[in-house]
Amino acid sequence: MSSALAMAGVSAVLQYYLTNLYTPLTALFGGTVKVSAKAPDMVQEAFTAGSPENQVNLFLHQVTHNVGWRNQDQPSVGPDGMTRLSNPPLALDLHYLLTAYGSEDWQAEALLGFALLMLHENPVLTRHDISHAIAQLPVNDPGNPLSTPLGAVGLADQVEMLKITPSTLGREEMAWLWTALKADYRPTFPFQVSVVLIERQNPASAALPVLLRKITVEPDLTPFPNIIAVIPPGEQPAAALGDVVTVTGGHLLNATGVVLNNSLRGIQQTLPPLSAATNDSLRFQPPNLNAPGELAAGIYDLSVQVPITTGPTSTNSLPFAIRPSIDTWAPGAPIASGNTTLTVPCSPFLRPGQEVFLIIGDQLVGANAFTTPTNSPSFTYPDLRPTGGLARARIRIDGIESRSVDRTTTPPSFTGPQVQVV
Repeated sequence: MSSALAMAGVSAVLQYYLTNLYTPLTALFGGTVKVSAKAPDMVQEAFTAGSPENQVNLFLHQVTHNVGWRNQDQPSVGPDGMTRLSNPPLALDLHYLLTAYGSEDWQAEALLGFALLMLHENPVLTRHDISHAIAQLPVNDPGNPLSTPLGAVGLADQVEMLKITPSTLGREEMAWLWTALKADYRPTFPFQVSVVLIERQNPASAALPVLLRKITVEPDLTPFPNIIAVIPPGEQPAAALGDVVTVTGGHLLNATGVVLNNSLRGIQQTLPPLSAATNDSLRFQPPNLNAPGELAAGIYDLSVQVPITTGPTSTNSLPFAIRPSIDTWAPGAPIASGNTTLTVPCSPFLRPGQEVFLIIGDQLVGANAFTTPTNSPSFTYPDLRPTGGLARARIRIDGIESRSVDRTTTPPSFTGPQVQVV
């Protein structure tokens, strides 16, 4: 596969062979034919500022995805969003304009004719053509800083060879294009080069081959362990550290562990069931360690490990939320309004990078920056407004809020710490 210099390499190869094409034709055109690869407005400025000369310009005006290669490879990362599985190539089609500038009558047409015949007779750039042109760049253009780095572009080693095909641009498209280029129109031939495959060589994960495939038949329609619900206590949508959580499903007998995975924060932990699991349920308890390194508040993928006759397996995963708690925050006196900084004790410990907000009534503000795990974040309100009485205080971490509703009562009622701003 090619490196990120592949597009520059294609332009350099085409420029090299066009230069070689016109080298023996100096007598025919009355002087050297210059071959450039710049924007047409730059060429026009140089052409009109200096003495008139014959010139052919190669301009890459558009880059598009190649539809045939776009979805050929496997996904680049695993389900956790972090493990790199492969490096799919970036497949591109390059769209060029080949423009001729002549100093005398008919010369632009003649210049363009020689170039078109060369492209027509060489619709495929072979690996030898590419590697030969790339090897000559430091000799032919030593002043260009990319001449030497292009030697390692890998363009000749990609799976697909480079194919040159004419493109069709209508009068309106051509007029719009030259208007956008802010240059006067000159005889132009549009063509396409495909396909350029760019791929980074990032380290990836590759599984070992399967040693043995064993197929078993079970009379049950759902023979494998599975989970269907994760139920925090108190009819809450999320569990606090120390809560006993129930997991229901099927074929959970002999479950050995509950796996919690938070790919956003790089957390994975396996917790044992509190007691022997039944066939359709088990219970576990996220430990409240009250120390850095404990499970963070946020959303987790929860699955259960259950050994079966064919070996250990994991169930499907379901989302499970660990909520934060405000720990015994009682300011005592009312809080002053205006520019105010508050320190709020909370659990679990916060991890650097988490999104943390404090909400007093309906007034929300983000936590002040912190670089180490903490359970006492500070919050600065630039203009905290009076609440007119007691107001509920909540903390929100990675989208999960502390408990503010008691759902065990009928009807449900608000709960949680209250503060007053005066």
